[in-house]
Amino acid sequence: MVAASPFLLPIGRPCPRKVTRLFRRHLQSQVKTVLQELDERGFIAALTSPKLHQHVQSPTTIYAGVDPSASSLHVGNLLPLLGLLHFQAKGHQSICLIGGATGSIGDPSGRSTERKALSTEDLAVNVRGITNQVHRFFATGSVYLQKRGIDIKGKGKEPQEDMGVKVVDNYEWTKDVSLLDFLRGPGKLSRVGVMLSRDSVKNRLTSDSGISYTEFTYQLLQAYDFSHLWKEYGCKIQMGGSDQWGNIVSGIDLIKRSQSQIQIQQQQHNEDSVSGKKSGTELVGEEEEVEAYGLTIPLLTTSTGEKFGKSAGNAVWLDERRTSPAEFYQFFLRTTDEDVAKYLKLFTFLPIEEIDSIMAEHEKSKSARKPQKLLASEVTELVHGADGLSKALLATEILYPSTKPTISSGMSSIYKTLKSSDVLAAFEGDSRFHKIPFSEIKDKPISKLCVIYGLCKSRGEASKAISSGSLTFNDRRINDPRDEIRRSQLIDGKIAIVKIGNKRQLIFYLE
Repeated sequence: MVAASPFLLPIGRPCPRKVTRLFRRHLQSQVKTVLQELDERGFIAALTSPKLHQHVQSPTTIYAGVDPSASSLHVGNLLPLLGLLHFQAKGHQSICLIGGATGSIGDPSGRSTERKALSTEDLAVNVRGITNQVHRFFATGSVYLQKRGIDIKGKGKEPQEDMGVKVVDNYEWTKDVSLLDFLRGPGKLSRVGVMLSRDSVKNRLTSDSGISYTEFTYQLLQAYDFSHLWKEYGCKIQMGGSDQWGNIVSGIDLIKRSQSQIQIQQQQHNEDSVSGKKSGTELVGEEEEVEAYGLTIPLLTTSTGEKFGKSAGNAVWLDERRTSPAEFYQFFLRTTDEDVAKYLKLFTFLPIEEIDSIMAEHEKSKSARKPQKLLASEVTELVHGADGLSKALLATEILYPSTKPTISSGMSSIYKTLKSSDVLAAFEGDSRFHKIPFSEIKDKPISKLCVIYGLCKSRGEASKAISSGSLTFNDRRINDPRDEIRRSQLIDGKIAIVKIGNKRQLIFYLE
């Protein structure tokens, strides 16, 4: 009979509220641990054991994984990266696992249908892209923290380029494992009844699409990852979203069963009497407890219940070639009053007291939107660095000038001093930016250009914007659908900014 783990919650079930409250009591210690910091910021959804609070009082190792379903991460992936950054800032070792192996399988958690299989070539491209991106995130994160007085390596010591964060690919330790070896190892130590009880599996079993054996085994592969990192890197904690609870517990269970089996085999080897033998699946007892823990973070949604990380139906990427720093900045700048305090705690390292203070000030003057501006600046600098933030701020001033044009000036003051090279640096890679020869727009009405470059769906929509006075070109109101962009009207001889109101823009760099 399998002995129950002394500190695992029932496998496959979410952490009960009562147990969560008990966990939170451990956060009241005088010494502020990384768990206390994360809990104050709303990071902790559940823990597999309250003993984790004591465990993190000494340096430990934690990992979180990302599957390379695309060549870039998006803002929805930021929370686990930030969680690893918090651990690293407190002197622990962080590991980011790239799922080169599991990415070819697909995690069924939170999905109603099976993922589209990636080709070997596409998967390799995605793994390289995300690996480079993670290294960059921790490099910019190191600079970000140092500027705010959070010294990772101690005073007077230079931090490593990526702060010593390890980035690993699980393909490296699974590529040479045969099917028979896997079945005799993790397969033999896993129970089908428990696997079937996982919410990710149960939900798919009752759906019309069902679940393939491939995705059914995903939880074993993720458990194998935790077991491998536990043995090879001394990694004692896995962190993931709330939907990863079952997979995390599977890893803890596999670690305990594997270690129990090893100890039993050693005992059997040393015993002369057959009567002392134990079952090969018995877990380690209390006196030989194996340290392996899980931490889940909440699945983030907006105050309206929408999935976080979508902008007009499109993902907001961390790759500046897919989402420019300017668009990234604007995404966070558009945060609602209902969400901004929560996001400041989750996505920045600002002290809680400072966040509370700025929110109190915000209540007196909401129109200034100071918390939103602070949030956008902090997260943009964290992800894209100081240079990326400078580009974003310049782009914001170009698109939304703080000084409005007057009848005498005819143009916003920033447009008068703007250099085309600055516009190129601020907007290159932005979906609204188009670097083209002047010949491509010559003799074409602005109303037609709006349709060609996606500002309007039709000439009729463009004409309606003109008649309402909302279509402008370099701060000049367009009154005639036949008006064209002329060389003499360009900013610095190259730049044309076409806008409909304050929410839709085109930026042309005309060579």
